[in-house]
Formats: sequence, structure tokens, C-alpha cells
Amino acid sequence: MITVEHLTKCYGDFMAVEDLSFSIEEGHVYGFLGPNGAGKSTTMNIMTGCLSATAGHVRIDGHDIFEEPGKAKRLIGYLPEQPPLYMNETPEEYLRFVGEAKGLRGRELAEQIASVIEQTRIADVKHRSIAALSKGYRQRLGIAQALLGNPRVIILDEPTVGLDPLQIIEIRDLIKQLGQSHTVVFSSHILSEVQAICDQILIIARGKLVAFGEPAELERQLLSPSEITLTAEGTAQEVRDLAAGVPHVTDVAVTAEEPSLATARVHTDAEDIRDTSRALFFAFAGAGKAIVEMSLKRANLEDIFLELTEAPPGGGGPGGRL
Repeated sequence: MITVEHLTKCYGDFMAVEDLSFSIEEGHVYGFLGPNGAGKSTTMNIMTGCLSATAGHVRIDGHDIFEEPGKAKRLIGYLPEQPPLYMNETPEEYLRFVGEAKGLRGRELAEQIASVIEQTRIADVKHRSIAALSKGYRQRLGIAQALLGNPRVIILDEPTVGLDPLQIIEIRDLIKQLGQSHTVVFSSHILSEVQAICDQILIIARGKLVAFGEPAELERQLLSPSEITLTAEGTAQEVRDLAAGVPHVTDVAVTAEEPSLATARVHTDAEDIRDTSRALFFAFAGAGKAIVEMSLKRANLEDIFLELTEAPPGGGGPGGRL
């Protein structure tokens, strides 16, 4: 549905987006995740034709956003981070203006306005001044205008920023609902938000795509070594040698040593970390060394996000789709 190829955007000497390439398929909810300043908004502005690119291509259902902007933009509904609202109008007046700008007229316009008002649950405030609406209702109105024209793709830039907890939950539920009938792409720097909503996650850092896949897939493949911390009888060398001899142990680092005891962090690539912990127990028991303490740490999406986005430039995770 959307193909991004080698997308690059420079502002003078600063490279906001660097050689991004990915494909988005129809019928899923995609989360564009990254810390503030990662390049998410710049990428979305280019994808929707609101900003030019230094290099690269964006195609919406085969239509180049720069070469065929009319055909490409008809397929997109866009909510920028700051909704483009006219505060002196009512939601109904504003939606009529946007619908006419999108080429809707007469009965079709009236039906679509009624439909998006119902979808976004803003009927109670449709005759109020937009200036008097809460931020949550303004976000809903921004999503409503993106839905006019029945676009196949809905792109939302930080749709929950600045909302209170109840409003965030309501917008999340709305995005899930939209995902049943549209391809939805939304950006966020909040990990839990993306996990709660998305089928697929794109992680961007320093203008580069560092990971792309399903949440469970990212957890399984990107931070595959799970970590075991153990304290056992023996010298540092004895503990290191015994742990290193266990199948699927990929790394052993002794972190502390005291008379007759040593503490080590053990990384394993075993599918089930408990298999490694069991093997460690028997290895030390067979050598007559007691494990006096052991704790397990399984990789999770938060670990992945922190590792990928905090890595130094050039040292991030794998790019492209997993």
C-alpha cells in the first residue's frame, strides 16, 4: 500500500531522515516509534506530500507522492501533530469546509460528515465553537477531517500528545476501531501506547529505521540473549568456566568476586531461558559448587527500544524488516 524507498531529508548540514526504506501493507495498524527528534514527523510530512524530500521516493498504491500528488493524496487522510482547526467555526462547519476542499458535494458531503461525526463520537459538540472544545475533542475532530473522502490510509502524527489519561484511552480505542476498515499509521514516543494498539512497529532513531516487525517478533529476534545473574561458590575463573561450558550460553561476565563466591551475568540464546538456568544448576552441582542465588531477566520490548534508540550513531540495531 505504501512504499518508501531510500528517503532522505536534509536541512543544511543536518540530516533529519537518512536513507529510510520500508513497505506498509493494507489492513494493519502500524506504529511509528521513536524518541523525540528521531525524524518521525519529518517522515510523515514527506509521506503525505506536505514536505519535499532531498532524495528518495514515496508511493501510495503505486502513485508517487511527488509525481502524482493528486492521485496519491486522495488515498490519504492526515492528522498532523497540531490539528489544522479554525477556532471560530463549529465542528460541523469545519468538516463541511474540509469536505468541500476534498471535492465532496451535496448528499455525499452530508452523509460523510454525519458518518465521521458518529465514528469519532463528537455529535454532542458539533454545534459548539471549536475554541471552546477540550483538547481531546479537538483531536477527535482532527481525526474526523482525516476520514473525510474515505481514504484507504489514515496517518496520525502523535495523536495522543497532551491528552489526559481518559482521553488517551478514548483515542486509542478509536484508532483500533479505524484499523478494522483502514490502514492506519501513527507515530508516538510512548512505548506502551504502540504496544497496546499496533500490529506492526517501526522503530526510528537519529533519522534511521532500526527495526520493523510485530511486537512479539521484535522481542524474539532483536534482543534474543536473555540474561541470568548468578552468584555461586568458586573463584571468578571457576564460575566463568563452568557457566561458559553450558549449551546456549553466549557470554559470561563476572561482575563481583569475594572470598569463595563470584557473581556473573550470563547471556543465553536459548528459546526458553529456564532451560539454561536448569543446565547451569546441574553444571555447578556436578562440580560440587553451590549456586546461592540466581535471577532471570527476559528481554522485552522496552529493553529493545532503549537499546536501539540509545545506541551510538552507526551502532544501532538492524535496519529494514525482520
